[in-house]
Amino acid sequence: MAAVDGALDNQLSTTPWGLLPPRMRTLFVTGTHRTGGWLADAFAADSATEVLLEESSGMADGLARLREESFDAVLISHDEPELDSLELLDGLRAGGGEEQPVVVLGTLSEQEMSALCFEAGADAYVCINTTTVRSLIWTVSRAIERRRLMADNRRLQQAETHRRKLEHDEATKLLAQQRAMLLGAVPESNDDKATNDHSQLNSLARTIPLHKSLAESLSERYRELLRTYVIMGSGNLAEEMRQLVELLASSQVTAHQAVLLHLDVLDEMIQSLGHRSARHVMNRADMLILEMMVCLVEGYRTRLWEQLHPPQQQLLPGFGQEALDRRAA
Repeated sequence: MAAVDGALDNQLSTTPWGLLPPRMRTLFVTGTHRTGGWLADAFAADSATEVLLEESSGMADGLARLREESFDAVLISHDEPELDSLELLDGLRAGGGEEQPVVVLGTLSEQEMSALCFEAGADAYVCINTTTVRSLIWTVSRAIERRRLMADNRRLQQAETHRRKLEHDEATKLLAQQRAMLLGAVPESNDDKATNDHSQLNSLARTIPLHKSLAESLSERYRELLRTYVIMGSGNLAEEMRQLVELLASSQVTAHQAVLLHLDVLDEMIQSLGHRSARHVMNRADMLILEMMVCLVEGYRTRLWEQLHPPQQQLLPGFGQEALDRRAA
């Protein structure tokens, strides 16, 4: 029986969407005084697909069969008061059969029963007095297909949730590693005097603790810039980038401090994403910090050059120091 079930599941999974499967294994739950021989004969008379119909008598027997075996679909005969399909549906769904395709068969009109069956968890209701065998086969097939789609959608959602969680964990771990690397790379002493251009640049932009108000102001401006950068990219943010870099340079913010500021703001943004993907934010943030570091280094290079080569006013001819000395003599 297990080999047969596996073969049928394989056929259903390989059947293209919208087509009848070549074979369906179903369980027909009926009352004690009505058998399902008529339904088996009806399915056998239609060659559209092969329907393997097994019968179960009564609610208790039907639930027991469903706990022990797997079926492609379940057909329930609504035959009150002997067999109430709505009560059987409640028991089936409560027992963990949420993914089981179920079609209810009865003599009442679909206008009377369809809504009640849908609310109880059935996939369809069919009035046996007005339907045809081919329509019933298609209804059962559509119920099976619907449950397959729901199961696939649930698996995709779970896989997407798992992927995003991995992205968040990876982003958080990467930020922690970058922060640890920067904190370990900060020079322990900044009292060395400048002896060349590089050391003078370090002296100009030495690592000093940022004032709390300055740190909050820079964090807020950088947070807004990062949010806009994530959405728009760098195309229209050249002026905002220039202003921020000038503020960083005028405040003597070092490269270490700027990157730590970036990591703090980025960490806040990643934590606020919730279930949304962090990959796009991380990629944009990497581009932003690279661009900002290039601009910041260039800004410090310009400031250093101005310090080493201050502009001198050019005197007009005859007004130099030598000319003044000759006049005084």
